[in-house]
Amino acid sequence: MAISDENKKFLEDLLQYYIDQADSYNQFAKEYNEFSNSKREIAFGVIIGTVYSAFLQAYSNQQLEVKLDDIQEFHELMRDNIDKITKALDENKL
Repeated sequence: MAISDENKKFLEDLLQYYIDQADSYNQFAKEYNEFSNSKREIAFGVIIGTVYSAFLQAYSNQQLEVKLDDIQEFHELMRDNIDKITKALDENKL
C-alpha cells in the first residue's frame, strides 16, 4: 500500500506549514544548542520528527497499518523537500 493521495496531501501541507514556521524551530533549537554543534540540525530533526509523528498518527486515526513501503515513501517525500527545509532554516537564522 502506498501513501494515499489524501494522506500525501496532508503531509505536504503539514511540511509546508513547518517550513513556513522555520524561525520558531530555530529558536527552539537555540534552547538545546549545548547538545549539538548545529542548531540547524536540531531544528531539521524536530521538523522531520514532528511530521513523522503526524504521519503515524494519521495512519492510526484511519486504523491503517503502516507498511514498509509507506515508510519508504514518507522518507522519499522528506528527501524531496530537504532543500526547502534547509533553505527556510538558513533564511531564519538567529
